[in-house]
Amino acid sequence: MAKVNIALTRLVSAGQPHIALLVDPYYGGVLASYTSVADVIIAEPGARIGFAGRRVIEQTIRQKLPSYFFQTAGFLLEHGTIDMVTPRSELRSVLSTLLRLYRDTTVHTPAAQYVPTLKRT
Repeated sequence: MAKVNIALTRLVSAGQPHIALLVDPYYGGVLASYTSVADVIIAEPGARIGFAGRRVIEQTIRQKLPSYFFQTAGFLLEHGTIDMVTPRSELRSVLSTLLRLYRDTTVHTPAAQYVPTLKRT
C-alpha cells in the first residue's frame, strides 16, 4: 500500500485526478489507505463498504453491533465519507464529466505540498 500511495503522490504532481470506484463488497485496508485520499469517491448503490465486515467487527469486539450500524454506500454518502452513489450504468457519463471538469480546471501543484517532510534524528 505504501508504494501505491507514493504513486498517487506522483499522480497529484502530474495534475491528474484520483477517482476511486467502490463496488460491492468493498472491505479492507484499501479503503483505509488510498481510497480515502481520492479526489472523488464514487460507490455503487447498495455497496457494502467498510474496513471490516459486521461479523468480523463483532468477533473482534466480542459484542453485537446495534441494528442501525450501517456500512452501505447510501449511509456513507449521508455522512460525508463518499462523494456520490452512481449506478454502474451511469458511470461512463459521470466519469466523462468528472474528467472533463478536471481537465478544464487542473492547477499543477507540486507534490511536495502533499507529502510531509521526513526529518532524520
